Amino acid sequence: MSVHKDVKKITTNTLQKMKAAGEKISMITAYDFSFAKIFDAAGIDIILVGDSASNVMAGHETTLPITLDQMIYHAQSVVRGIERCLVVVDLPFGSYQGNSKEALNSAIRIMKETGGHSIKLEGGEEVVESVKRIVGTGVPVMGHLGLTPQSIYKFGTYTVRAKEEAEAEKLKKDALLLQEAGCFALVLEKIPASLAKEVSESLTIPTIGIGAGSSCDGQVLVMHDMLGINTEFKPRFLRQYLNMSEQITTAVQHYISDVKSSDFPNVNEQY
Repeated sequence: MSVHKDVKKITTNTLQKMKAAGEKISMITAYDFSFAKIFDAAGIDIILVGDSASNVMAGHETTLPITLDQMIYHAQSVVRGIERCLVVVDLPFGSYQGNSKEALNSAIRIMKETGGHSIKLEGGEEVVESVKRIVGTGVPVMGHLGLTPQSIYKFGTYTVRAKEEAEAEKLKKDALLLQEAGCFALVLEKIPASLAKEVSESLTIPTIGIGAGSSCDGQVLVMHDMLGINTEFKPRFLRQYLNMSEQITTAVQHYISDVKSSDFPNVNEQY
């Protein structure tokens, strides 16, 4: 029997059971009510209200500019659309790095104002204190290691992380530290598949991969990339399931031409 199919609502506990049963976890990003409703009804396990909203919704070059208020707005919209999946909300850059008290306040605001179920933050050893503090108040925390987009200016590039032994060792250590601090799951982004496999097997909590191979306990993709709305982004790890950009363009062009030729609206489309 499938763990996922047996539950009315996906919780952090469900994910733990899925890992134990060897059942893969599906996660996708969403930022509004309409898409969240579709994804939830389709049977997705987790919706991530990602700070990727900064890129795909607001048109910024990085995830850094998005604010806590904006993240709360997107999360509120998503939560109104779901019935079953688990909603994880990203803590945006600058809302938790200062100190653990600031991190806790940000997490509490998200939980109180959005109705989301958990938060996600980036980093290893340097955020452990914050993770402990947030988890201590009963808020579930998902960690994020490997390529951490909020640190893009430190890395200077979006290339694969942890290829060198020192960084790989740090990542393995950070993963265990985050688990000990109370994280319920970990995103592993753009790291070698062999390292992701090793980390996934070393942890009791589930790992969610993006560009981290097939041995993670689950996978996540940004909806705009996966649905082919955003066509500029074509990394190796992305599988595009639709070409919405093309389909939408064609549909809008048909609409324009029907309006121009007075074909729309026809007699059946008026009162």
